[in-house]
Amino acid sequence: MTSTSPAAARPELVRGIRRWDFVALIINITIGAGILGLPAKIYALVGTYSLAAYVVSAAVVSLIILCFAEVSSRFSGAGGPYLYAREAFGPLVGFEVGWLLWISRLASFAALCNLFVDYAAYFWPTVGAGMGRAALMTGLIAGLTLLNWVGVRTASLVNNLFTVSKLVLLVLFTAVGLFFVNWQAFSFAVLPTYPSFSSAVLLLIFTFSGFDVAAIPASEIQQPQRNVPFALFTAIATVAVLFLLVQVVCIGTLPNLATSERPLASASQQFLGSAGGALVAAAAMLTALGTLNALMLTGPRLLFALAEQGQIPAIFRATHPRFRTPYVALLVSAVLKLGLAISGTFIYALTLSTIIRLTYFALTCAALPVLRRRRPTQPAPFRVLGGGVVAALCVGLCLWLLLSSTGTEARDVALLAIVGLGVYFAANQRGVKPAK
Repeated sequence: MTSTSPAAARPELVRGIRRWDFVALIINITIGAGILGLPAKIYALVGTYSLAAYVVSAAVVSLIILCFAEVSSRFSGAGGPYLYAREAFGPLVGFEVGWLLWISRLASFAALCNLFVDYAAYFWPTVGAGMGRAALMTGLIAGLTLLNWVGVRTASLVNNLFTVSKLVLLVLFTAVGLFFVNWQAFSFAVLPTYPSFSSAVLLLIFTFSGFDVAAIPASEIQQPQRNVPFALFTAIATVAVLFLLVQVVCIGTLPNLATSERPLASASQQFLGSAGGALVAAAAMLTALGTLNALMLTGPRLLFALAEQGQIPAIFRATHPRFRTPYVALLVSAVLKLGLAISGTFIYALTLSTIIRLTYFALTCAALPVLRRRRPTQPAPFRVLGGGVVAALCVGLCLWLLLSSTGTEARDVALLAIVGLGVYFAANQRGVKPAK
């Protein structure tokens, strides 16, 4: 038997995600729970200058996307930022990126699961606590696991449905709300403080994120080297305009925006009456559910990619003989997500995930000039004009935003990275081999 036989016997993943499927996947992940609560938080920090904070955040993310687009265009395998960091900076740095990225996906999933249950309790109070809460979470995660088990094509089609539904609801909110905006509510007389503005931008980076995670299943995307850059720019342009309009409606229709716990629901009640609360509760559930499905699709592919590179046990690269999905990675991720969801909180996971994201954002941007120097005769299919300068600027912006984070979350990220080192060296001791 040759050394390539196990790989030959292992079913390959299916490239079932088409160009517009991938655009929808990025939009679905990006339009997550953040847009439902952050308009109030950002307004409390910087007032009407929250509009400027959205523009600055979108500009920062767009620069980072330029780097992601060039770097991602060089690859067609699974892993996204993990794969880029591994190629540019070696196996250890790559593993740490993959490990922390996977942890952040678990935490984000758990947080969104809690948000889904909170809004579900608006209609069914019995699921708000105790056994009802645990039962709903179990059923939700089991259903999403089964959906992603039976094939990436089915999962991507359902993802498209969620994405279209989210867009329709948010477009409806802004289209109707703009007719009721009080333009006298917009005041730029008082400038925000530097710490407040940088904190607002840091929080909004989370809201605009999603493009980074969507690139993880590149081995299941059709023509990823062409479609990934296209989808990145199309999705972020759509989301940036929509988020800015949502903030305009919230400021212009909700006098007590800074203290509102559910700003979109409160704003809807101003111009849709009592039905507004129910509409936004349903929209929140749909938004969370769509993002949960996208995270269930992308997260397990990180374990698959780590196993493909021989950095965790080979069992995690097993693919289902019929559905050709990474079912072991999917099941393990689902069990951990359920455990975290039952005991998780939303705000902590949001901040933790943002710090982790900024870390691998910086590494991906830094990989651009490294890969250019390493492969001078193999130019990337998508090339950024002045890429070295753009990459340096992006790394600096990421470091600036990291300095705005609190010590507690930064400490916890460092501890998780140390745990990842232990996993890395334990795998090396066992002599785990990459897939052929």
